[in-house]
Amino acid sequence: MSSNGRIRILSVDNHPLMREGIATLINGQPDMQLVAQASNGREAVEYFCECKPDITLMDLRLPDMSGTDVMLAIREKCFEARIIIFTSYEGDFEIQRALAAGARSYTFKNMPPGDIVDVIRKVWAGKKCIPPAVAMQLVEHLSDEPLTEREIDVLRRVSAGNSNKIIAADLALSEQTVKGHLRTIFSKLGANDRTHAVTIALHRGLIHV
Repeated sequence: MSSNGRIRILSVDNHPLMREGIATLINGQPDMQLVAQASNGREAVEYFCECKPDITLMDLRLPDMSGTDVMLAIREKCFEARIIIFTSYEGDFEIQRALAAGARSYTFKNMPPGDIVDVIRKVWAGKKCIPPAVAMQLVEHLSDEPLTEREIDVLRRVSAGNSNKIIAADLALSEQTVKGHLRTIFSKLGANDRTHAVTIALHRGLIHV
């Protein structure tokens, strides 16, 4: 916390308009102060080490690396870093990965400004804050059987438009094995076909384009 008693915040987002909006929101609070803004992962780590903020607001999609990977890099330098994921991506897989990596909260950019600053205050107070909208995303798929890394590999290649034959050659598998993986993927995701499976996986954050 700064000498004037304000919570010192680092904002990490590659969209200038979003950074401007965050700056306006933060600096409009009597107990908060924006100390730095980063537009990519490299800057985020650099500014964190330089400014040592109390709270870091981290977007998931950055031009050079994912927000989760940036968070891991920061926590290697400061394990107690309080990082809040601030993103438009609502997939349950993204949420689980970020929380497992050490995020103190996961917030959506479409949340009301008052809710966002409330999360910042709670995290600064030492709490791990999961907003209701985020909790709903997690609960929806709580009982789902997760995809294996191999199944995600297959699905990622399906999303790129590859045939079973090409996927089999790429992963050193037989075509029958690839077909077996696809049947399992469809079952786990509740998908009707390849296109449906890719759509669901993109929505949940299992794969990215």
